Amino acid sequence: MRLLLVEDNKPLARALRQGLEEENFAVDWAEDGEEADHKVRTTNYDAVILDLMLPKKDGLTLLKGWRESNISTHVIVLTARGSLDDKVKGLDSGADDYLTKPFELEELLARIRALVRRKHQVKDPILKIYDLEIDTAARSIKRAGKPVHLTPKEYALLEFLAFNRGKVVTRTMIWEHLWDEHDESVSNVVDVYIRYLRNKIDRDFTPQLILTKWGEGYMLRGDDEEEVST
Repeated sequence: MRLLLVEDNKPLARALRQGLEEENFAVDWAEDGEEADHKVRTTNYDAVILDLMLPKKDGLTLLKGWRESNISTHVIVLTARGSLDDKVKGLDSGADDYLTKPFELEELLARIRALVRRKHQVKDPILKIYDLEIDTAARSIKRAGKPVHLTPKEYALLEFLAFNRGKVVTRTMIWEHLWDEHDESVSNVVDVYIRYLRNKIDRDFTPQLILTKWGEGYMLRGDDEEEVST
């Protein structure tokens, strides 16, 4: 999933970005409010991690502006302001969650995963598609009860397909959600990872779950999907 980290403290931003990328989130970074505003208005992020005390434009102003513009991207506020009044102001301005500094990375990761599930209207951390089980908390996979080892990028791709189960996702959509602004686009990289994933998820199992919709993109088989595409 693709995140925007908005934090002007460079050492903290570097540490957070490293921790998030180690969990295979694609992470863009903005170090002031104006940069963050531009990125949110031009990129479809899965979530924004937002500090409130920012140069050029503060976090509360950003939040109010995004919500007034009907930008519904989930926002987790990170701030040193820990009073009840500050929390109420943050939530009333449109934040979906609030985390006070200092905090543990594991808690932030759990909150991000919860927001992503909420975005896709999924409550159970375990996604089940036929005999495929995806544990989004443990980031582990089973097919027909057998563990399947995926690389972080393969897992991210499968999770993205699962959250959009039954819907066609284009190569562009996959790229924009799984790679950050510094990755160089390679024309066939999405197709390559789809092939890797099929070799692990579908090759020895029935039915095939990863379908190709020619001229459109890819999808994970829905309950009513009968056609098998390769």
